Amino acid sequence: MADSDKVIGKSIKRIDAFGKVTGQTLYPGDRNQENELWLKILFARRPHARVLDIDTSEAKALPGVMDVLTAEDVPINQYGLQIPDQPVLCGPRSNKKGGDIVRFVGDQVAVVIAENEEIAAKARDLIKVEYGDLPVVSDPEFALSGRAPELHPNVFNNVAEYKQIRKGDPDATWDTCNVIIEGVYQTPLQEHAYLQPEAGTAYVDDEGRITVHCAGQWTWEDQQQIAHALDLPPEKIRVIYDAIGGAFGGREDISVQIALALAVLRTYQRYGNRRPMKIIWTREESMIGHCKRHPMIIYCKWGAKSDGTLLAAETKIISDAGAYMYTSNKVLANAAITCTGPYEIPNVTIDAYVIYTNNVPNGAFRGFGSPQSHFAAEMQMNKLAEKLGKDPVDLRLKNILDGDKLLAVGTTIPGGVSLDTVIRKVAWKSNWTYPGKRGENNPDYPEDLPRFVKGRAFAAGFKNIGFSLGFQENSWAQVELLGKVEIEEAVLRIAGADVGQGHHTVMAQIAAEALDVDLDKITLKVSDTAFTQSSGSASASRLTMLAGNAVKEAAEFALRKWRREDRPAIAEATWLAPKTTPLDPKTGYGVPNFAYGYVAQMAEVTVDTEMGFITVDRVVCADDVGKAINPDQIVGQIEGAIAQAHGYTILEDFRVEKGQVLTPYFNTYLIPGVYDIPKRVESIIIEDPHPDGPYGARGMAEMPYLPYSAVIASAVFDAIGIWYDDFPLTPERVLRGLGKVRSRW
Repeated sequence: MADSDKVIGKSIKRIDAFGKVTGQTLYPGDRNQENELWLKILFARRPHARVLDIDTSEAKALPGVMDVLTAEDVPINQYGLQIPDQPVLCGPRSNKKGGDIVRFVGDQVAVVIAENEEIAAKARDLIKVEYGDLPVVSDPEFALSGRAPELHPNVFNNVAEYKQIRKGDPDATWDTCNVIIEGVYQTPLQEHAYLQPEAGTAYVDDEGRITVHCAGQWTWEDQQQIAHALDLPPEKIRVIYDAIGGAFGGREDISVQIALALAVLRTYQRYGNRRPMKIIWTREESMIGHCKRHPMIIYCKWGAKSDGTLLAAETKIISDAGAYMYTSNKVLANAAITCTGPYEIPNVTIDAYVIYTNNVPNGAFRGFGSPQSHFAAEMQMNKLAEKLGKDPVDLRLKNILDGDKLLAVGTTIPGGVSLDTVIRKVAWKSNWTYPGKRGENNPDYPEDLPRFVKGRAFAAGFKNIGFSLGFQENSWAQVELLGKVEIEEAVLRIAGADVGQGHHTVMAQIAAEALDVDLDKITLKVSDTAFTQSSGSASASRLTMLAGNAVKEAAEFALRKWRREDRPAIAEATWLAPKTTPLDPKTGYGVPNFAYGYVAQMAEVTVDTEMGFITVDRVVCADDVGKAINPDQIVGQIEGAIAQAHGYTILEDFRVEKGQVLTPYFNTYLIPGVYDIPKRVESIIIEDPHPDGPYGARGMAEMPYLPYSAVIASAVFDAIGIWYDDFPLTPERVLRGLGKVRSRW
């Protein structure tokens, strides 16, 4: 293939596009099998209670019901992505005094197996459960206070995880600061709202394996958790991902997978029945049954010189884990690392807590704790610029991290730092000019505001790529080359989940580039534990970099065999990322990540001061992607992240009261439509190659999300002169700030 035909750096049409737009592609809910049975799950629907008794007799007697499974039917009744702290099913187990405790409304109590979905739903409603209600702990600060009941055994003050970082001596520095900025920031819950709710099918395959078709983010991890709960060897479980209608972190954790596999196991053991199983959650079940973005309370105190040089920062983070751990510990670490923003601050104290409550569990969500931290950090930075009367761009450039400056954890950033570049590119593209301190030319501001008023603001951000924190990131791939004289087909086997981000297309491009063949010669076999090993999770902006390296290496190894006429040529590779370290428990010192991504944004808004509506007129966003494997897909990631962050910032108001979800439908929980999102998004792709990335690529899918809430809130301040330290910036909240309405909440 001539150089002009190379596929890296070209906007190749997505390989899954035709099937999806024509409806040929199967999502988990689309898969229908002959003679299948349907499942329905009984949710606890109460936030904190002990299961005293459960009566399934009436449900089992309903014609068309095959069985009803309860806690007694689960071989090992526990699971969890980080720690196994959640029951598969909560029930009055004979070997457990008093029965299991349900800790949130979405805890699962029973599984109905029936001839069709309608019968299964009717039988579920016939199950009678006796509960002993327990005190509901829904406020994380109260949960931490020492006055609340402990929600998990041996978890003192409900602290699921604690991180502390100590750098320099802030206490000895405050007196030397010319200006101190303090704030308390509150970030909300957010629902993932992916296209298809949780769904799946399961059956026994020809080799006797319990096979689960579902949508997730890590087939290997799903297999391990199912095998653990069923007390079976992992090789007896097979997990296959059908098309995945979005994930954003919400599919990292188990939802329907164990229930499906358990139903197959028990019906085969009891009745010799190999009929396949199917389940599709309703949107309401999805809204109460899977995790959300962590709400956080972030206390900040920053000090600086009069010239804007940052000197000290003190931060306290209280993150609500909800009922179970999920990925709360990892999210907390990311929040702690990024809560001082992309700036060098020589003296730092950070105390970060994640707290168990009886709210819906909170877990992975695009940005993984960094959007919450960046809201606080970038608001602090813009408030500092306002207080000092300095250009927010100049202030950032004065303090920005580079390859030689130390993070709050006391080490430098590996892999190159392009924060200076992304900031300058956005400032240039947006024709940024500093208008001076707000209100300098309007002494009566904001009392005499017109109906429509405009504002603009700036923000920046950075985030890790991969989980790391001592875990050595890795990814596996295999390439098989077929043909006699020339390569006729290259079979690429990978486990990485394509959750809508175009991962499989990019992997095919990398394979074609490494093999020097046309893209149409690449055949993908993906996300099936029967023939793929672990590529790791489709999260943390990691797959392009990690899986891309594995694909590139496997392709290069296979090509060497081919050239030696070892045909068919098969090679596999597991790419190991550079090692990292956990944070020191006392100082927070460490090398937590091997790679980072960088972003800067400018936003222009119009605020309707009579109605409270915010219109985002323009967003300019620059992201360093290392190398653009597929530029159009990167633009799609930027625009998609901004649209999702826009919902988080402006519209989405997920309400929970005493553990009960008040917004379990899309008519009460509003996500942005085409007329809600920013009118104009200008994407800037920066390519500063990462030394460890495939062709220099680094992950970027989360980066555009990070500074958005802060840049919009700061632009609103620029427009109306009011700082909003919490969001979403609904019309009510905007008008409340203007003194035109009273709060109903």
